[in-house]
Amino acid sequence: MMGQRTRSESLFYYFRLEDQVPESHLLQLVDKHIDFGFIHERLKDSYSDTGRPSIDPELLLRILLIGYLYGISSERKLVEELRMHLAWRWFTGLGFDEEIPHHSTFSKNRHGRFQESKLFEQLFEQVVAQCLAVGLVRGDKLSVDGTFVEANASKESRIPREQLAEVAQVKRTVREYLAELESQNPVEEPTHNQDKVSTTDPDSTYATKGGTPARMGYYNNYLVDNHSCIVVGVQATGARLSEESRAAQEMIARFAQWQGRKPQSIAADASYGNGEFLQWLMDRDITPYMPTRDAVGRTRSPFYGPERFTSQPESNSYICPAGQQLNYGGRNQGNRTFGYIGTRKKCGPCQQRSQCTSGPFRYLAIHTNEAAR
Repeated sequence: MMGQRTRSESLFYYFRLEDQVPESHLLQLVDKHIDFGFIHERLKDSYSDTGRPSIDPELLLRILLIGYLYGISSERKLVEELRMHLAWRWFTGLGFDEEIPHHSTFSKNRHGRFQESKLFEQLFEQVVAQCLAVGLVRGDKLSVDGTFVEANASKESRIPREQLAEVAQVKRTVREYLAELESQNPVEEPTHNQDKVSTTDPDSTYATKGGTPARMGYYNNYLVDNHSCIVVGVQATGARLSEESRAAQEMIARFAQWQGRKPQSIAADASYGNGEFLQWLMDRDITPYMPTRDAVGRTRSPFYGPERFTSQPESNSYICPAGQQLNYGGRNQGNRTFGYIGTRKKCGPCQQRSQCTSGPFRYLAIHTNEAAR
């Protein structure tokens, strides 16, 4: 006889939520290995000693962590999904008869107490510290890279920077930007200064990466342990190549402070292969594994590269492959190079001129950190 089940709803359910969540479940592993007890200690000064009890900040952080782990960026969507997931309710400690916090609560805390106390950064540091403690992260060989993150702003929203003060009278985002800029940079403009700024997201940068059309956005920079592939450093910057190298220096220095020793080597792509960053690594006895930015150009060039010229420090000059001297001609501040110049008299009749230059004489540009490069 074929059975047929009729759908009915029980008034009471007798089971433990934890029994429904497998031990191999991601949230079981997170709850087992990460102690969230530090949250109350770090935030105790952000709450008053009187009045009604607030929503537990640990609960809010656990819910936000679920959103990150499962790629839910909308807090409204996150609350809706939380109502239906057994594992999520177990991880947050919310029973079926308990009300889920309103979605607006997350924004207020994320932009307020959590941001002011740097709670997200501290949680990240806690995880990295635990990985170091158990030997999962070796920390001797690291890699660094940046990825472009598109902002919620269009290029049409850009206006000349000098008009910002006028627009700030009616736009809250611009007022907040100018207030933050004044507090953090009382004299200097941010390093990714642009002539035009978006009124909807003034911090974003109009840039491109990887041959894609220019967009408003940021760089999310990561420092990764090569052995475990665990991210041990992260920093958001403006979408500028110079910002990537600066962020890399700060992440490396911060991680070295955490583990009590500097890494042995750093690997990166050509966007980090500038003389300043390479010199910074060499000064700290960190071996760089990365091509210089002009490596492709040097390889494909039909002319002699700087490596074919011999430095003469005592006379501040260079000797070319044909034995002729190129004298110092000045410094190019923009390109951070020193120029060394031949003469028409010496280069004109030279039999190797076609291999050296297409002009009447050779101009040799030597980067200020050429030794490191």
